[in-house]
Amino acid sequence: MKKQKYVIGNWKMYKTLSEGLSFVDEMTKLLLDVDRTKVIFCPPYTALFEMKKQLNGTTCELGAQNCHWENSGAFTGEVSCSMLSELGVQYVILGHSERRHCFGEKDEWINKKIQALLAYKLVPIFCIGETLEEMESGSTKDVLEHQIESGLRDISNVGNVIVAYEPVWAIGTGLNADSIQIERVHKFIRKKIEKLYSIRESENVSILYGGSVNPQNVESLILTQGVDGFLIGGASLKTESFYHIIKTVEQYS
Repeated sequence: MKKQKYVIGNWKMYKTLSEGLSFVDEMTKLLLDVDRTKVIFCPPYTALFEMKKQLNGTTCELGAQNCHWENSGAFTGEVSCSMLSELGVQYVILGHSERRHCFGEKDEWINKKIQALLAYKLVPIFCIGETLEEMESGSTKDVLEHQIESGLRDISNVGNVIVAYEPVWAIGTGLNADSIQIERVHKFIRKKIEKLYSIRESENVSILYGGSVNPQNVESLILTQGVDGFLIGGASLKTESFYHIIKTVEQYS
């Protein structure tokens, strides 16, 4: 039995509510024949409520780009898991490199967020990845091992977590890890999860790739051993490129 394939669009701080609704309306009409690939839209917070209504009755699902681990409190600008759950959000991106490096997110915070999301039966999309300096120094495995151990500490139901490997040096740069690099890293990630949990649980975890995925490289990437789909940034903002990526993944699902 083939594992579920995912294509997740991370819109970051792009698209107003009206722009987002128009885009999703166009996309869902194009994706009527897509039934083997799970497509998830992760818009800014401002679009979540209306977009959930728009996605009702489609096969696409809704995700958020971040959350706080506390259920409520004096945390200006933050959004809790309970708030997201009530809106109908099903997935939440955590530990994205921009959160880690631009906003100083710590591994301990990410771990708390994963625990909070699982308590609300939401699916964490747990991002890990190394910088260019770390890659060039040969530290990739050490960095990923630390991020995995810290992020998944005290997590018992790891099968409910999606892992997204995003080499920081490949995000929005046009650079891309080649298939051999990606296969090697994904195998390492799965082996690390196996050591922390079990073979069965590691096999149930979906491991996605993110990092300048586009219509030109998507076929070779989805055919790479160990890649269960993609977390897409810039290419998820345009109908033509996002559609092409989804249809290619669907072809091999």
